[in-house]
Amino acid sequence: MNWNPKLTRAEINIARQTWGELGAAKLAELRALVQGNRVSVALGDVCLIENRWYITHSGLLRLAHRKRCAGIKTYLEKRASDPAVNRWVFKAVVYTTPNSAGFFGYGDADPSNTSPLVRGAEMRVAETRAVNRALRKAYGIGLCSVEELGSFSSPAKPFTAAPQSNESHGGGGSNNGQTRLRDRLCLLIRQHNLDPTLVKAYAADFCGTQSLKDASRELVESFISQLAAAAKNDRAALLCKLNSYAQPAEVKT
Repeated sequence: MNWNPKLTRAEINIARQTWGELGAAKLAELRALVQGNRVSVALGDVCLIENRWYITHSGLLRLAHRKRCAGIKTYLEKRASDPAVNRWVFKAVVYTTPNSAGFFGYGDADPSNTSPLVRGAEMRVAETRAVNRALRKAYGIGLCSVEELGSFSSPAKPFTAAPQSNESHGGGGSNNGQTRLRDRLCLLIRQHNLDPTLVKAYAADFCGTQSLKDASRELVESFISQLAAAAKNDRAALLCKLNSYAQPAEVKT
């Protein structure tokens, strides 16, 4: 079935709304991806990081479904893994047809090559990386997948909520609650490719404080909930809102 040119234009427009003007070369690359592999920017199949396109795990799975993938199997490589230090290695095999010999891919993960946001989930990351590599081989996808990156080259800036009293943490004086809030916010920024500086400015305005660290935990939680809902329901409107916090460029005379 031929790809509808109107859908291609729609995907290009969504990409521009998401990442701004991309330039002729990047638009040509995206157009080839959309038309050749039917990837969707709107569905989160691809993302742009440091001016390079990456495919996502969900995008690869949708591609496999469209291609009528016959099956995917994963195996833990026990000899190469070391649970004591959270190092895991998986092998994945993708069968494009019932009689296919299979396309192999390996994935490894440990605390040194994963983001702090997924700390403790290295085993699942390793399996996902293996599946992604096998799928890319099976269907000729030259793009690296997002999940194969050790961490984002431009990580979201950390956010901290206002310090809480010992009583609010059960008397232990722990800052685990603050860490969880920060991680939730950073994950939202990462998932939806938001500008961390603009999100920080929006958050401070929402909480009515000069900076986010001066806001109460309840206000920060409320902001995170609203940000998540906006990113899910109307990302374009959210981007417009965030752009309103951008500092105007100085005009040189």
